[in-house]
Amino acid sequence: MKRIAVLVAMMLVASAAFANRCPLDMKAIDAALPKAKLSSQQAADVKKLRTEGESLHKAGKHAESEAALAKAKGILGIK
Repeated sequence: MKRIAVLVAMMLVASAAFANRCPLDMKAIDAALPKAKLSSQQAADVKKLRTEGESLHKAGKHAESEAALAKAKGILGIK
């Protein structure tokens, strides 16, 4: 029973860690986008992925949010 409680606690901590990263990624995208030299299509893609990432984050789908934000960061050349 103790193992299950520890496992559940670890999962909650891991989930919170993912949740906290999304806003940092969104800030990085927001800061880089105005300075980026992108085509109009690339800029539109970044904006779409950033919006999608925020919506997924708010819905509690942090893994999906991270994936969308990572794609946007990739287009911007952010590591």
